[in-house]
Amino acid sequence: MGRLEPIVAMLVLQFTYAGLSLSTRVALIQGLSPRVFVLYRQAIATTVLAPIAYFSRRKSGSCSLSLRSFTLLFLSSLIGVTINQNVYFEGLHLASSSIASAMANLIPAVTFIIAVFAGMERVNIRSPRSVAKIAGTLMCVSGAVSMALLRGPKLLNSTLLPRPVMESGGDQSWLLGCLFLFGSCCLWSIWLILQVPVSASHPDHISSSAWMCFMATLQSAALTLVLERDPQTWKIHSVLELACCVYSGVIGSAVSFFIQAWCISRRGPLFSAMFNPLCTVIVTVFAALFLHEEIYAGSLIGAAGVIMGLYVVLWGKAEEVGETAEDPTLKIDIDETSHDDTMNIVKDESFDEKACCCKIDLKEPLLSDKKNLQPHS
Repeated sequence: MGRLEPIVAMLVLQFTYAGLSLSTRVALIQGLSPRVFVLYRQAIATTVLAPIAYFSRRKSGSCSLSLRSFTLLFLSSLIGVTINQNVYFEGLHLASSSIASAMANLIPAVTFIIAVFAGMERVNIRSPRSVAKIAGTLMCVSGAVSMALLRGPKLLNSTLLPRPVMESGGDQSWLLGCLFLFGSCCLWSIWLILQVPVSASHPDHISSSAWMCFMATLQSAALTLVLERDPQTWKIHSVLELACCVYSGVIGSAVSFFIQAWCISRRGPLFSAMFNPLCTVIVTVFAALFLHEEIYAGSLIGAAGVIMGLYVVLWGKAEEVGETAEDPTLKIDIDETSHDDTMNIVKDESFDEKACCCKIDLKEPLLSDKKNLQPHS
């Protein structure tokens, strides 16, 4: 039963994310501003996480927030929450729920590309795992281009179902929405890489999550004040909009963090990332049935390419981590005080395999799950 608990938890979590994506799109199409939604979502998440973080720190006696930690958390909240979520929900509004969910599978590949340029990933053409990561990345990018540009003929909701009552506004809006969603993937990938120095500087994940939600609330408030001058846009006009804000703040941000963190601690980040495509399937099916979203052949083929590329990238990364863990002569020494957070590998006869794996996870932003501290969705 203990082996099934993480699997059940991840399955429930994917349905949770699917419900968040669908309900949010309905609320946005009915008139809720994406910027106001992000503000209310982060405010609710802060209200939930702040007391938990306060009492947790009192009980554990964890260290206070340093200037470097504050700076890193501020950048993380600005890039990974404020800008990222505003861009993501704008893309969700312009494109569709299924495309937004499929685009999220690009994150491991985009993270790999950024990590290579940042010097955090090594590429060896002669190594099968490096070739797998490169091939998987190309498959993901090709699938994303197919979803955005090659819509193709309609497969569902063209004549069999009633005329959809919610439309995005044509091909131009569709393409713009896909660009927003791709930009959101890039921002979230940068956020994942930033978590390496954040985790080293402030290892209390509950506290750091609460701080990021609080800073994102202030940043979102400033952004909304500048962009939304009409006071009517700040109002909640329906029970659906209120329920969507509460659901996304409590379940989508606060509760999902605990479930995701627990699953990763039990089975590792690779296990968590492998469930991401399931959310795409759930969202696509329910969006076609209940929201009457149109399903296109090009989009479906592109989504399949993205999912296949995701698993190829994860396979290459899993092989790399497995080979590292099997070498009993390597010890990973993470210099937490250095600003570049480089990894120093030294020879050591007394090797603690479990400790090494934990430190490897810290330095593997590619395998960190984008949904564990949420957003996108």
